[in-house]
Amino acid sequence: MIDQEKIKKGVRLILEGIGEDADREGLVETPDRIARMYMELMGGMYEDAGEHLSKRFHVDKSDIVLEKDITFYSMCEHHMLPFYGRAHVAYIPNGTVVGLSKIARTVEVYAKRLQLQEQLTAQVADAFMEHLNPKGVMVMVEAEHMCMTMRGIKKPGSKTVTSATRGVFEGNPELQNTFYQMVR
Repeated sequence: MIDQEKIKKGVRLILEGIGEDADREGLVETPDRIARMYMELMGGMYEDAGEHLSKRFHVDKSDIVLEKDITFYSMCEHHMLPFYGRAHVAYIPNGTVVGLSKIARTVEVYAKRLQLQEQLTAQVADAFMEHLNPKGVMVMVEAEHMCMTMRGIKKPGSKTVTSATRGVFEGNPELQNTFYQMVR
């Protein structure tokens, strides 16, 4: 589990390290606030996506199911700065579907941890394949990374786009193009 006391001590050290007075009025409660914030931001580390994908409903059709524009917020594991954007998840059922909110919850499980966008994209796709067993899944994630916009190269507005294909979406340009058309 998340050790709030270690976070508080670490934040206090950072404040002191940058030359701040950790005991001044505006900062005295900051270590506690940051510790509580990390409980929320990193909550996905202790969740199992399979739990969200376990509630299924029988269907006779096998058409594409797409949930697009799923807003997410995550933290870059390299700089511990936020990246945020939208995820688009499509799958072709193999006899069962999940509730639409479970698609967004699956994205959240992986977003709420220190993360790489490429890894987040693959983890969502793999979770669907493992726990829902669809005919195929395709995931696209578009995000702006604060490590690119507020430090380093400083290019605000730049977006990183990643995708992952599994099952029947792999090596099927026609099906992939259908996905891209639906996302537009």
